[in-house]
Amino acid sequence: MNERAQQGAEVRREVLGDAHVDRAEAGTTDFTRPFQDYITESVWGSVWTRPGLDRRTRSCVTLAVLTALGRHEEIAMHVRAAIGNGVTTAEIAEILLHTGVYAGVPAANAAFAIGQQVLDDLADPA
Repeated sequence: MNERAQQGAEVRREVLGDAHVDRAEAGTTDFTRPFQDYITESVWGSVWTRPGLDRRTRSCVTLAVLTALGRHEEIAMHVRAAIGNGVTTAEIAEILLHTGVYAGVPAANAAFAIGQQVLDDLADPA
């Protein structure tokens, strides 16, 4: 593993958590391995490690973009990551509301529903 991939693997685990990364790695096949390697090296090792934005800000931007694009399957994971990166529940709500103004109310409505479910799950770990 090259240095960028190693850094990416570390950041990915720090941001998304060991459980998520372990599940992703366990589900990796010969077919999906090149994509997982690409994500680890390029997304986590080349972009999330850059000094221009801190992780908290990157989480805010990520939530806004996922909401705007309607990438509902990724929102829950990144709400958890945002909480871990120091974004408050109130700030997540503001990000989703603000995104709704510019990306559309249906996108924000779906993101609020997903975000609320994650926050409920985090509050009740049982």
